[in-house]
Amino acid sequence: MNRVKIKDNMGLERDLSSHAVINTSMTAYESRLKQIKKEENFKNEFSQMKADVAEIKELLKNLGGK
Repeated sequence: MNRVKIKDNMGLERDLSSHAVINTSMTAYESRLKQIKKEENFKNEFSQMKADVAEIKELLKNLGGK
């Protein structure tokens, strides 16, 4: 796999066979993994909050009906 460094960004390389741009910066990779994990945690927390609100609404409906 032949690669050449991209002139303006030394953390990027271009694969000469596929013309793909490849990020070779380990810190950028680790940062992206942390970002993905944060987004996943946020989605999980949001889903849990939606379920909690739905449960509260159901409890309030049951209280009002008695």
